Amino acid sequence: MMTEEREERFKTVVANRQPNLTVVLENVHDTHNIAAVLRTCDSVGVNEIYVLNTDPRLQNEKLYISKLVSSGANKWVDIHYYLDAEKCYLAVKNKFDKLYTTHLEGDPKDLYELDLSASVALIFGNEKDGVSDTALQYSDGNFLIPQVGFVQSLNISVACAVTLYEAYRQRKAKGFYDENLQMTDVAQKELLKEFSSRQLSREKRDRFKQAD
Repeated sequence: MMTEEREERFKTVVANRQPNLTVVLENVHDTHNIAAVLRTCDSVGVNEIYVLNTDPRLQNEKLYISKLVSSGANKWVDIHYYLDAEKCYLAVKNKFDKLYTTHLEGDPKDLYELDLSASVALIFGNEKDGVSDTALQYSDGNFLIPQVGFVQSLNISVACAVTLYEAYRQRKAKGFYDENLQMTDVAQKELLKEFSSRQLSREKRDRFKQAD
Protein backbone atom coordinates (compact mmCIF):
# COMPACT_ATOMS: atom_id res chain seq x y z
CA MET A 1 0.00 0.00 0.00
CA MET A 2 1.11 3.57 -0.71
CA THR A 3 1.53 5.91 2.24
CA GLU A 4 -0.45 9.15 2.37
CA GLU A 5 2.78 11.14 2.07
CA ARG A 6 3.83 9.17 -1.00
CA GLU A 7 0.42 9.62 -2.61
CA GLU A 8 0.62 13.39 -2.14
CA ARG A 9 4.06 13.35 -3.71
CA PHE A 10 2.66 11.48 -6.71
CA LYS A 11 -0.15 14.01 -7.09
CA THR A 12 2.33 16.89 -7.08
CA VAL A 13 4.58 15.23 -9.66
CA VAL A 14 1.64 14.40 -11.92
CA ALA A 15 0.26 17.95 -11.72
CA ASN A 16 3.62 19.32 -12.87
CA ARG A 17 3.91 17.10 -15.94
CA GLN A 18 4.32 18.97 -19.24
CA PRO A 19 2.45 17.02 -21.94
CA ASN A 20 3.44 19.46 -24.69
CA LEU A 21 7.21 19.19 -24.20
CA THR A 22 9.40 16.32 -25.35
CA VAL A 23 12.88 15.32 -26.46
CA VAL A 24 13.96 13.28 -29.49
CA LEU A 25 17.35 11.55 -29.32
CA GLU A 26 18.61 10.52 -32.73
CA ASN A 27 21.30 7.81 -32.93
CA VAL A 28 22.58 8.54 -29.44
CA HIS A 29 24.36 5.26 -28.85
CA ASP A 30 25.55 5.72 -25.29
CA THR A 31 22.74 4.49 -23.04
CA HIS A 32 24.35 6.27 -20.09
CA ASN A 33 23.71 9.54 -21.93
CA ILE A 34 20.12 8.50 -22.61
CA ALA A 35 19.69 7.61 -18.95
CA ALA A 36 21.04 11.02 -17.91
CA VAL A 37 18.61 12.71 -20.31
CA LEU A 38 15.75 10.72 -18.78
CA ARG A 39 16.72 11.97 -15.35
CA THR A 40 16.65 15.59 -16.52
CA CYS A 41 13.34 15.05 -18.32
CA ASP A 42 11.73 13.73 -15.17
CA SER A 43 13.07 16.65 -13.15
CA VAL A 44 11.37 19.27 -15.37
CA GLY A 45 8.16 17.32 -15.93
CA VAL A 46 8.71 15.77 -19.36
CA ASN A 47 6.61 12.61 -19.42
CA GLU A 48 7.81 10.95 -22.63
CA ILE A 49 10.78 10.96 -24.98
CA TYR A 50 11.52 9.52 -28.42
CA VAL A 51 14.63 7.47 -29.08
CA LEU A 52 15.41 6.98 -32.78
CA ASN A 53 18.10 4.52 -33.86
CA THR A 54 18.69 4.18 -37.59
CA ASP A 55 22.21 2.77 -37.27
CA PRO A 56 22.02 -0.82 -38.59
CA ARG A 57 25.07 -1.80 -36.56
CA LEU A 58 23.16 -1.27 -33.34
CA GLN A 59 19.56 -2.03 -34.23
CA ASN A 60 19.91 -5.71 -33.46
CA GLU A 61 21.62 -5.20 -30.14
CA LYS A 62 19.79 -5.24 -26.83
CA LEU A 63 19.74 -1.64 -25.67
CA TYR A 64 19.37 -1.21 -21.93
CA ILE A 65 19.18 1.90 -19.77
CA SER A 66 21.39 2.12 -16.73
CA LYS A 67 19.04 2.22 -13.74
CA LEU A 68 21.90 3.47 -11.60
CA VAL A 69 22.55 6.50 -13.79
CA SER A 70 18.88 7.29 -14.42
CA SER A 71 18.05 6.95 -10.69
CA GLY A 72 14.85 5.16 -11.64
CA ALA A 73 13.65 7.94 -13.99
CA ASN A 74 13.05 5.30 -16.67
CA LYS A 75 10.14 4.07 -14.55
CA TRP A 76 8.36 7.42 -14.81
CA VAL A 77 9.34 8.71 -18.26
CA ASP A 78 7.97 6.77 -21.23
CA ILE A 79 10.34 5.91 -24.07
CA HIS A 80 9.05 5.57 -27.64
CA TYR A 81 11.75 3.63 -29.47
CA TYR A 82 11.88 3.86 -33.28
CA LEU A 83 14.06 2.31 -35.97
CA ASP A 84 12.43 4.24 -38.83
CA ALA A 85 13.03 7.99 -39.03
CA GLU A 86 9.91 8.83 -41.06
CA LYS A 87 7.62 6.99 -38.65
CA CYS A 88 9.29 8.62 -35.69
CA TYR A 89 9.04 12.18 -36.94
CA LEU A 90 5.51 11.72 -38.22
CA ALA A 91 4.49 10.55 -34.74
CA VAL A 92 6.23 13.52 -33.14
CA LYS A 93 4.81 15.99 -35.68
CA ASN A 94 1.29 14.71 -35.08
CA LYS A 95 1.58 15.39 -31.36
CA PHE A 96 3.72 18.52 -31.06
CA ASP A 97 3.33 21.83 -32.88
CA LYS A 98 7.00 22.75 -33.30
CA LEU A 99 10.11 20.63 -33.84
CA TYR A 100 13.48 22.27 -33.25
CA THR A 101 16.85 20.71 -34.10
CA THR A 102 20.27 21.36 -32.61
CA HIS A 103 22.05 22.28 -35.83
CA LEU A 104 24.54 25.01 -36.73
CA GLU A 105 23.49 25.60 -40.34
CA GLY A 106 20.48 27.42 -41.75
CA ASP A 107 20.71 30.58 -39.62
CA PRO A 108 20.12 28.90 -36.25
CA LYS A 109 18.50 30.82 -33.40
CA ASP A 110 20.03 31.30 -30.01
CA LEU A 111 18.41 28.89 -27.53
CA TYR A 112 17.23 31.83 -25.45
CA GLU A 113 15.29 33.25 -28.40
CA LEU A 114 13.03 30.19 -28.68
CA ASP A 115 9.55 30.05 -27.23
CA LEU A 116 9.81 26.84 -25.23
CA SER A 117 6.49 27.40 -23.50
CA ALA A 118 4.74 26.32 -26.70
CA SER A 119 4.06 22.73 -27.79
CA VAL A 120 7.56 21.72 -28.78
CA ALA A 121 9.84 18.76 -29.47
CA LEU A 122 13.59 19.23 -29.11
CA ILE A 123 15.74 17.06 -31.39
CA PHE A 124 19.31 16.16 -30.46
CA GLY A 125 21.65 14.16 -32.69
CA ASN A 126 24.79 12.34 -31.67
CA GLU A 127 27.96 14.33 -31.05
CA LYS A 128 29.78 13.01 -34.13
CA ASP A 129 27.19 13.25 -36.91
CA GLY A 130 24.56 15.61 -35.54
CA VAL A 131 20.96 15.36 -36.72
CA SER A 132 19.94 13.62 -39.93
CA ASP A 133 18.57 15.13 -43.13
CA THR A 134 15.21 13.58 -42.26
CA ALA A 135 15.16 15.43 -38.96
CA LEU A 136 15.97 18.69 -40.76
CA GLN A 137 13.12 18.10 -43.21
CA TYR A 138 10.63 17.93 -40.35
CA SER A 139 12.28 20.68 -38.33
CA ASP A 140 10.67 24.09 -37.89
CA GLY A 141 14.05 25.64 -37.15
CA ASN A 142 17.53 25.12 -35.82
CA PHE A 143 18.95 26.36 -32.55
CA LEU A 144 22.28 26.49 -30.79
CA ILE A 145 23.41 26.86 -27.20
CA PRO A 146 25.63 29.96 -26.97
CA GLN A 147 29.21 29.24 -25.94
CA VAL A 148 32.28 31.41 -25.54
CA GLY A 149 35.00 28.80 -25.01
CA PHE A 150 37.45 27.08 -27.35
CA VAL A 151 35.45 23.84 -27.52
CA GLN A 152 32.21 24.63 -29.34
CA SER A 153 30.32 21.52 -28.29
CA LEU A 154 28.67 19.98 -25.26
CA ASN A 155 28.02 16.43 -24.21
CA ILE A 156 24.57 15.43 -25.43
CA SER A 157 23.13 14.99 -21.94
CA VAL A 158 24.53 18.35 -20.85
CA ALA A 159 23.15 20.10 -23.94
CA CYS A 160 19.77 18.55 -23.29
CA ALA A 161 19.84 19.60 -19.64
CA VAL A 162 20.71 23.21 -20.49
CA THR A 163 17.88 23.34 -23.03
CA LEU A 164 15.28 21.71 -20.82
CA TYR A 165 16.01 24.00 -17.92
CA GLU A 166 15.53 27.00 -20.19
CA ALA A 167 12.17 25.46 -21.06
CA TYR A 168 11.51 25.06 -17.33
CA ARG A 169 12.38 28.71 -16.69
CA GLN A 170 10.01 29.94 -19.40
CA ARG A 171 7.21 27.63 -18.34
CA LYS A 172 7.56 28.45 -14.67
CA ALA A 173 7.32 32.15 -15.51
CA LYS A 174 3.95 31.42 -17.14
CA GLY A 175 2.69 29.42 -14.17
CA PHE A 176 2.83 26.03 -15.84
CA TYR A 177 3.96 24.45 -12.56
CA ASP A 178 1.38 26.06 -10.27
CA GLU A 179 -1.71 28.07 -11.20
CA ASN A 180 -1.64 27.34 -14.95
CA LEU A 181 -1.18 23.57 -15.00
CA GLN A 182 -0.92 21.94 -18.42
CA MET A 183 -2.71 18.66 -17.70
CA THR A 184 -6.48 18.44 -17.35
CA ASP A 185 -8.00 16.95 -14.20
CA VAL A 186 -8.97 13.85 -16.16
CA ALA A 187 -5.47 13.42 -17.58
CA GLN A 188 -3.97 13.86 -14.13
CA LYS A 189 -6.20 11.17 -12.67
CA GLU A 190 -5.30 8.76 -15.47
CA LEU A 191 -1.58 9.39 -15.07
CA LEU A 192 -1.80 9.11 -11.29
CA LYS A 193 -3.46 5.73 -11.68
CA GLU A 194 -0.72 4.64 -14.11
CA PHE A 195 2.07 5.83 -11.83
CA SER A 196 0.50 4.11 -8.83
CA SER A 197 0.40 0.89 -10.82
CA ARG A 198 4.07 1.26 -11.76
CA GLN A 199 4.98 1.93 -8.15
CA LEU A 200 3.47 -1.38 -7.10
CA SER A 201 4.77 -3.31 -10.09
CA ARG A 202 8.14 -5.01 -10.12
CA GLU A 203 8.27 -5.07 -13.90
CA LYS A 204 11.61 -3.91 -15.25
CA ARG A 205 11.48 -0.91 -17.59
CA ASP A 206 15.13 -0.81 -18.55
CA ARG A 207 14.96 -2.17 -22.07
CA PHE A 208 13.87 -0.19 -25.12
CA LYS A 209 10.62 -1.40 -26.63
CA GLN A 210 10.02 -0.55 -30.26
CA ALA A 211 7.05 1.70 -30.97
CA ASP A 212 4.37 0.68 -33.45
